[in-house]
Amino acid sequence: MEMKSVLITGGAGFIGSHLCERWLAGGNQVICIDNLITGKKENISHLLDNPDFKFIQQDVSKYIDIEGPLDYILHFASPASPIDYRLYPIQTLKVGSLGTHNTLGLAKAKKARYLLASTSEVYGDPLVNPQTEDYYGNVNCVGPRGVYDEAKRFAEAITLAYYRTHKLDTKIARIFNTFGKRMRKDDGRAVPNFITQALAGKPLSVYGDGSQTRSFCYIDDLVEGIYKLMLSRLNEPVNLGNPGEITILALAEKIIKLTQSKSKIIHNTLPKDDPKLRCPNITKAKQYLNWAPQINLEEGLMKTIEWFRSNFKL
Repeated sequence: MEMKSVLITGGAGFIGSHLCERWLAGGNQVICIDNLITGKKENISHLLDNPDFKFIQQDVSKYIDIEGPLDYILHFASPASPIDYRLYPIQTLKVGSLGTHNTLGLAKAKKARYLLASTSEVYGDPLVNPQTEDYYGNVNCVGPRGVYDEAKRFAEAITLAYYRTHKLDTKIARIFNTFGKRMRKDDGRAVPNFITQALAGKPLSVYGDGSQTRSFCYIDDLVEGIYKLMLSRLNEPVNLGNPGEITILALAEKIIKLTQSKSKIIHNTLPKDDPKLRCPNITKAKQYLNWAPQINLEEGLMKTIEWFRSNFKL
């Protein structure tokens, strides 16, 4: 394949930094934009000397000016954990609306293929399980999670408006819970929380009785799904995640076992609008992308635990 020019917003974040690596590995030129609110320059420090890599520190909610051609734009800029979007609610709404509008306008000007990082949060607290792409969701637009949920739902709507109105070649990835190296220990989500607590010998904080379910996809699998989606002919939303469903309590118990920790489990109050169920139906991804996760939960957790051990003093 000939070299492509790829712009990745949020490229210094957890998922974004892995995408930078993946496109560079494919022999492409990569431009990473990140304002470093939740991303970290350390995530891309090993790429900075690569002549095919360029980092720009900028808020994509403001005007974006990129010289030269662009073939692909991947819009991954956004706070993504409850801790982050509660701390930065307005920035979350702006990057989902203004940031998406700006990057879509850039894609239109450059005639670039465009991929939006959406989320399983568009399904809210779902009343069906597993969730298929044609499920409209059950979202509280004014609840504590609403700033993220509605930012992504708007982002999907304007992305498809550009596809229908301007014939822009757009893709939408509805990303379910993903984990792996480069997650922040203060990320606030279940996997980094539990690993950090277990390695430090502290109690693992489970919200509610822990019966709520999630499904966890290892980062390497997700990146391949995104790569295949970008190269596909699909334009409608596609679920990307691991359909292996597990309760949060069982996840906590598994991490205690894998870390050989003596930590106990404590139960805290369940946050408002916390989804009771979360599991992707990935039939569309299997059929049209020939994609399905290859790394099981235990293998992915062991890789992640070892990375946490090597990178944090706990």
